Amino acid sequence: MSEPVISSCIGDFIVTVNSGLDSGLTDTLDENGASAHVLSLTIPLSKDQIRTSLQASTWDGIFATIFSNATGGVLLSSFLVGLNASPSQIGLLSSIPMLANLMQPLGALWSDRTTSYHWYCFWIYVPSRLLWLILAAAIFWAGQWNEPTWINLTLAIVGLTYFLAALGSASWLSWLATLVPSKLRGSYFGTRASAMSLMNLLSIPVLGWIVSAWGGGVQQGYGVVVLLGVAAGIISLGFQFWMADVRPGDRQTDRTVSDGDVVDLTPQQFVNQAGRESPTSIPLISQFWQDTNFLLFLLYFALWMFAVNLSAPFFNVYLLDTLAIDLRWVTCYTSLQAGAHLTMLIVWGKLADRIGNRPILLIDGILVALFPLLWLVTGANSVSLWLWFPLLHLFTGGSWAAIDLCTNNLQLGVAPLRHQPLYFAIAGAIAGISGALGTSVGGFLAEFADYGGIPGLFALSAIARLIALIPLVFVKEQRGQTLRLLLPNQLPRLANTSHSLPVEPVNPAPDLPVTVEVNK
Repeated sequence: MSEPVISSCIGDFIVTVNSGLDSGLTDTLDENGASAHVLSLTIPLSKDQIRTSLQASTWDGIFATIFSNATGGVLLSSFLVGLNASPSQIGLLSSIPMLANLMQPLGALWSDRTTSYHWYCFWIYVPSRLLWLILAAAIFWAGQWNEPTWINLTLAIVGLTYFLAALGSASWLSWLATLVPSKLRGSYFGTRASAMSLMNLLSIPVLGWIVSAWGGGVQQGYGVVVLLGVAAGIISLGFQFWMADVRPGDRQTDRTVSDGDVVDLTPQQFVNQAGRESPTSIPLISQFWQDTNFLLFLLYFALWMFAVNLSAPFFNVYLLDTLAIDLRWVTCYTSLQAGAHLTMLIVWGKLADRIGNRPILLIDGILVALFPLLWLVTGANSVSLWLWFPLLHLFTGGSWAAIDLCTNNLQLGVAPLRHQPLYFAIAGAIAGISGALGTSVGGFLAEFADYGGIPGLFALSAIARLIALIPLVFVKEQRGQTLRLLLPNQLPRLANTSHSLPVEPVNPAPDLPVTVEVNK
């Protein structure tokens, strides 16, 4: 497929997405008096401003996906496998992004002291993405370095970029959570993720083909891909200038924006709202340890990240190294997975808006936990190449769409309204530690045949994933449903999720005290 055709497909898809987003926003805002509930707005957000912000965020996600694919995933794994990196080094590489999450609490504290989420994120993400140019320059001009030098340089670049980018993660999530209306949360994040999955579907095979077909060799081909990825990453940040900026510092009054009008709450309404948020008299640390529901979510999240990352970094290693399958095959499988992810995201988003995120995570989590066992019957044979691997990647993409979307939504729902950036950062840091521990343990075990090697690691990961779901049973989701009530009452209606039915918001929008400015 040529580049103009790809651009045309992307353009047509985004026109459809934006049209649907426009319609959804209009319907939702009109049904509620064209109002968006936020706190302390000096410039109220109109429907057009919200719509423009969400469309810009979608385009930001699309180009950021190209950057992520070029500097991670199967292409980076292939680059290191070509340098004869060991499983423990692959595990270390995969643990770096998760260890970087330890910087999120610090980033949350810094961002709360700034006057603009947009400019804070801009000055964090621009340097973190430009650092990849060092690796690209080394590939073209460093000459013939030995393999350990290349591996160490790659690990250093990955470490610097991810640790720097982690400083902006909590502020970015808080910024986006503030802009997305509550009734559009499931459908919008599903739509945005679908657009990103479409770019996954299109970009990974193209980038993989560039690496394999480049005349200067696979190593230089990856250097070209890194250059393209950095360019796309900078373009993605440009779209953030069309998003309404948010200042987290001013916490004065609670207001309801209604198509350009600002209406103050009555004193009693303000007292009630303050009562729903954390009392200022309670120290933040004490309040955190008293939040049993959020602690249960953290326990689930930590165990799940450990269990998943025991095996997650090694599926591509298993294909590329153990089975010696060509990179072009592997990128095609990855595209199938992205296509399934794209197809199912909107379906899962609508379903989550109806029944809640926790029931989906429990049911789908059991299926995802069993997937590593299915890899035990694969091999470098025609049946696996043409049938088994495509099916595995299709099922994986569709099921992980639910995990990705609903975990994010559940986190937004269980975190208290006040101090959300700090709670997000704590969750990210704990998940990062447990995930990094999982990849490190997985890399260690994968090198030893006595433990079953990589296939044995897949079996161990399946058992650990099932155990990780136990704390999720006890997490309470606001306006969610229990499985005991869901199964008899909702399953007969699941076939109608594509119909136009009234949707109740599962997770209320985070009522962050903010000041909003609109970038022109």
